[in-house]
Amino acid sequence: MTTDDLSAPLGQDRPRKRRYRLPFTAPQAIAGLFGLFLVVFLGFAIFNQNPMGGEPLAKVSYDPAKLPAETAAKPASANPTAPKEAAKEPAAGQQTVTIIDGSSGARQSVIVGGGTETAAAADAPPAMIAGVNPKLLESSRYGMIPVAADGLKSFRAYAAGGDAERAVAAKKPVVAIVISGLGVGAAKTADAITKLPGAVTLAFTPYGSDPGKLVERARAQKHEVLLQVPMEPFDYPDNDPGPQTLLTTLSAEQNVDRLAWHMSRFQGYVGIANFMGSRFVATDTAMQPIVKEAAKRGLAWLDDGSAPRSVAGVIAEGQSMPFAKADVGIDTVPTPAEIDRALARLETLAKERGTAVGVASALPISIERIGTWAKQLEGRGIALVPLTTAMLKPKSS
Repeated sequence: MTTDDLSAPLGQDRPRKRRYRLPFTAPQAIAGLFGLFLVVFLGFAIFNQNPMGGEPLAKVSYDPAKLPAETAAKPASANPTAPKEAAKEPAAGQQTVTIIDGSSGARQSVIVGGGTETAAAADAPPAMIAGVNPKLLESSRYGMIPVAADGLKSFRAYAAGGDAERAVAAKKPVVAIVISGLGVGAAKTADAITKLPGAVTLAFTPYGSDPGKLVERARAQKHEVLLQVPMEPFDYPDNDPGPQTLLTTLSAEQNVDRLAWHMSRFQGYVGIANFMGSRFVATDTAMQPIVKEAAKRGLAWLDDGSAPRSVAGVIAEGQSMPFAKADVGIDTVPTPAEIDRALARLETLAKERGTAVGVASALPISIERIGTWAKQLEGRGIALVPLTTAMLKPKSS
């Protein structure tokens, strides 16, 4: 018995010492720590932007000087685990153009020179084409462009066929076929050049990496060549023909300057055709200076027939320049049956009027059906002729 026990009052227990208690139990503490760990882990996983997170890593030391020469020279793209090469971007002074086929609606993107004074690549004059008469060219700030000189005109100088062939064509119905939209696809352009008769006229846009070479090849195969000039459609700019498009909102001087840019892209063509341009060709004030400029330079004009309200024919007649308007869009519906039907309609028109002109794109089915049809045409008493021959032949009333 201790002293405290003896001094304590009888009948009363000794006061017990108080013990400090935690506000939570051990299981609660463990659960809290586990929850805190989950919050930290989830936050790290969500907000950490390390793209290699979770990937195994290995560090290897090497001496670049000891690498084999072929390994050191190997491009990064040869490594299958390397990121894929980014899509090719246009260089300075260039831009990507979406070419839309007026018949099929097919789209094709190509990179072309910017066509502005600040783009050296666009301003560099294209290489001269074999067989081009230097007397029919004059210098412009964009390069060489056609000019009439000493009674010579491009329309006559570069026309396919000779006087004997024109004399034969004058005695029978004739059909002219124009394949449009060439120059921006080497494969389809090559097919048109090699698989179609030389009497078929080929129309080239000013775009593509080197349209001059394709034009030179076409002329070597006896094809007559046209330059297609992009012009403003009704839904411009949603539907954009390409750089340096002729616009109704520009002045006559600006549009003539743009025409010069297009005319400088290659040489050796007999005339100009519209590329799209439903609004432009129907606007007299816009068309007048363009058709007059083409006539002054000894060129012909082809209206592709896609714009019913086109004023090109009236203006061309006033300039006494060779002119034709397409009567039939051959592959507006690009199926074998519809193409054959359109070709048959051309034959009917030729027999009724003496002359008929058809326009088609370079679709494989179009080239195949036109090529087959052309082989059988002479047996039906109709001649397939270049466009210039059809332009010069008087139409029956």
